[in-house]
Amino acid sequence: MEERMPVSLWKGTVQPVLDSKAEEFRQLGYSNTASEDIWKCMMKKVWKNDPAKRLYEVVQDIFHLSSNQYVSYITVEAYQNDDLMASINAVNTHSAEKE
Repeated sequence: MEERMPVSLWKGTVQPVLDSKAEEFRQLGYSNTASEDIWKCMMKKVWKNDPAKRLYEVVQDIFHLSSNQYVSYITVEAYQNDDLMASINAVNTHSAEKE
């Protein structure tokens, strides 16, 4: 049976998957998306409290991240940012790039 570990410990192993997902979102028009953005989104929206998972479960979760979940995450992050105007501009940039 494959080992279960806290999701945070799988980060180095799943880096190519994160890169692939970031590239997918860039091709969908979110040109500023980086693999680190995907990781932070997953940790905050999908893997709250750093659950123990098997490698294939972590990969599956990343590939199932939808653009709607990601946009929701960056919007909330923007509003929680101290520099509200810069954050609003970042969200608007993401939205404009998609159109």
